[in-house]
Amino acid sequence: MTFEENKINDFLTFFDSIKHIVNNFPGCNGMQLLQDKQHPFIVFTYSNWQDESNLETYRNSDDFKRIWSTIKPWFAQKAEAWSVDVHFNGFKKKS
Repeated sequence: MTFEENKINDFLTFFDSIKHIVNNFPGCNGMQLLQDKQHPFIVFTYSNWQDESNLETYRNSDDFKRIWSTIKPWFAQKAEAWSVDVHFNGFKKKS
């Protein structure tokens, strides 16, 4: 997501207030917020869902509608989203 440069702090503050909603949504296995080091007004959310139906339930929820309606006016560009399959995972598992 690319935000207006003067809105990134608003987004980060708002995100801190709602991150638990998405992270704890039924079917969500976890979420991260990643911020570009060179262009800090560009951020990515990475979330892992049990299956596509859980993600669709979230996308159709009142929580998503409220979150999206708050942040959408802050975008500098149209947001993009992808659903992907993992072909390799080199991250270390916690023991």
